[in-house]
Amino acid sequence: MSSDALVPVPRTAVPLGIADPVVQARTELKAALAAIEEKANVPRRAGRALDAGIDRARAFQRSNPALAAVAVIASAAAVGAAVWGFVRLYTR
Repeated sequence: MSSDALVPVPRTAVPLGIADPVVQARTELKAALAAIEEKANVPRRAGRALDAGIDRARAFQRSNPALAAVAVIASAAAVGAAVWGFVRLYTR
């Protein structure tokens, strides 16, 4: 029994076995445009990176809740100190 099942091809790839040169060229152009869209779509890439960061933070919080609380408090103190310093420099 051979595996003749169709394997899904990503949008940015060209499937193998296309015999017609016109169809091959159209498929390559479509894949190239999809790759450019993936690369140039900064908001989508930023959203994916943010989602991955949130997932990592949630996993860290589940494994180390006390250390996660300390990290939140420390980052809040750092932001507060930065704002205080900026306001102090601005008002002088």
